[in-house]
Amino acid sequence: MSSMLSSALRNLPVSSAWAAGALARSFSCSSQFQASVQPKTKKTLGKTGVKNVVVVEGVRIPFLQSGTSYADLMPHDLARAALQGLLTRTSVPRDVVDYIVYGTVIQEVKTSNVAREAALGAGFSNKTPAHTVTMACISSNQAMTTGVGLIAAGQCDVVVAGGVELMSDVPIRHSRKMRKTMLTLNRAKTLGQKLSLISKIRPDYFAPELPAVAEFSTSETMGHSADRLAAAFGISRLEQDEYALRSHTLAKKAQEQGLLQDVVPFKVPGKDTVTKDNGIRPSSMEQMGKLKPAFVKPYGTVTAANSSFLTDGASAMLIMSEEKALAMGYKPKAYLRDFVYVSQDPKDQLLLGPTYATPKVLEKAGLSLSDIDVFEFHEAFAGQILANLKAMDSDWFAQNYMGRKAKVGAPSLDKFNTWGGSLSLGHPFGATGCRLVITAAHRLKKEGGQYGLVAACAAGGQGHAMIVELYPQ
Repeated sequence: MSSMLSSALRNLPVSSAWAAGALARSFSCSSQFQASVQPKTKKTLGKTGVKNVVVVEGVRIPFLQSGTSYADLMPHDLARAALQGLLTRTSVPRDVVDYIVYGTVIQEVKTSNVAREAALGAGFSNKTPAHTVTMACISSNQAMTTGVGLIAAGQCDVVVAGGVELMSDVPIRHSRKMRKTMLTLNRAKTLGQKLSLISKIRPDYFAPELPAVAEFSTSETMGHSADRLAAAFGISRLEQDEYALRSHTLAKKAQEQGLLQDVVPFKVPGKDTVTKDNGIRPSSMEQMGKLKPAFVKPYGTVTAANSSFLTDGASAMLIMSEEKALAMGYKPKAYLRDFVYVSQDPKDQLLLGPTYATPKVLEKAGLSLSDIDVFEFHEAFAGQILANLKAMDSDWFAQNYMGRKAKVGAPSLDKFNTWGGSLSLGHPFGATGCRLVITAAHRLKKEGGQYGLVAACAAGGQGHAMIVELYPQ
């Protein structure tokens, strides 16, 4: 399969044959469902004079399609459930946690610092500081690396990082004219002043401002950008549907075989306990082919079937200094090693973060692509993933857009998102990064690898990549 991908990505545009072949072979040849094996022996990436930061555990409540079981909750309810799930699984004393950081994208105005509200709701002391970060789809990545920085700097020993998103209920505002009038009305002192302001209200004032998953600087939705990106790299609708089917099929296998160990049950108030992701939906090429373009109509190639869906969910991760983890009797899962953030053109290269971040993080860690045993890349759209793989395997793109002499190369599909990805598991914007990292750690242990590479794109034309190293078994 890896040879098929490599040969296909060397030529632009690529035929869809590699995807069909890779799909068929991924289920018969991939190693992710085999018994655990002993990891290979490679150099450790620890650095003299720098604290080792480890992941003790990571959990998430099930990721659900928006409008389903979490629809009547608030974001802090989901984040609280993830925190409680982490506490239950690790038995870490709440008072040991020095700091809590959460990432989110679409903020609920009533709980703007959702990290603090979730922490208090989960029973953490009111003396434990907590703050919220936002960096689009890499918000929980930013939360994790903020925790890494606090530990590496000696400010903390124990940090909980996570992310949350509730797409079932997003803020819808009055128009700016109405907001301005209402704020002025609130300051009016006399009845006459109030009546005068009310008389100026016009029907168009009542038109709401609906949120959109769009770039402020370009006014273009990510779906439109994905469609243009797929066209620029010659990626067909067939290839995108084939890749999406691969993601859902692998996720279904992983779910059925109990490999998604990070999922913790959540008793939804007034409803049943949710135990698994509900967006995994292996279909057929025929059914997927019937869907109409979702963004660029009528000739676009991005559809609901080959895109990540609007998702509700939350994650939480316990991060410690290695010394603290061992002193408390924990066996860490992995080291969090080098990481980078990148930014590029938010219009034409909005979703190419992994292409720019991957070579930088490899160079920073002193590794090559062949050293990486598992890859976990965020799947915003099938076209976005395939475009990144092509860009990574293109000398022309490396030389003309990245200022590099040669390409970094494309990951082998044998190592790539083999337990499913955001297309199938779901993408609650602020929570995805933690899922990527803990999945990489679990795959390394299961498959006997040592290094994992996590990468994600984000709105604004930004991206993140991190090296995860398996903790010695």
